[in-house]
Amino acid sequence: MNGERFTLDTNILVYSVDRQAGQRRIVADEIIEKAVLRDCWLTLQAVSEFYAATIRKRLVPASDAAAQAEDWMTLFPCAAASPAAVRAALAAAAAGRAYYWDALLVATAAEAGCSFILTEDMADGDSFAGVTVLNPITGASLAPEARRLLEATT
Repeated sequence: MNGERFTLDTNILVYSVDRQAGQRRIVADEIIEKAVLRDCWLTLQAVSEFYAATIRKRLVPASDAAAQAEDWMTLFPCAAASPAAVRAALAAAAAGRAYYWDALLVATAAEAGCSFILTEDMADGDSFAGVTVLNPITGASLAPEARRLLEATT
């Protein structure tokens, strides 16, 4: 895992502003703090979903959610979904291998050169389009595999 590129799913971003998330918020903050120092890319889909979810759930005012999304787009390189990523996601969803939005996020991350995605929304250890799923939260702390990725020396 030394120096490998990875991405964060929407749920990690949302936990970082959710005052009701308890330990998950603390772990999400740790993940983001460490990810800024690593080869972490965000998908524009995850940033957009963050904004939509936090507004829908009324976790923060719209202006705060927009400002946070802007900050992340400044701090992290970002990848947009390409037509090829959309086609890959459609094929995966139609074949029943993944939900469309998860497949699109992973296909976009794969195109950006990511080897891992940190998320709680997909099965830990699964691989799709060359991207391996890591559930970064174990109980109330950062999972060991995620810690290795986030603390790898380059």
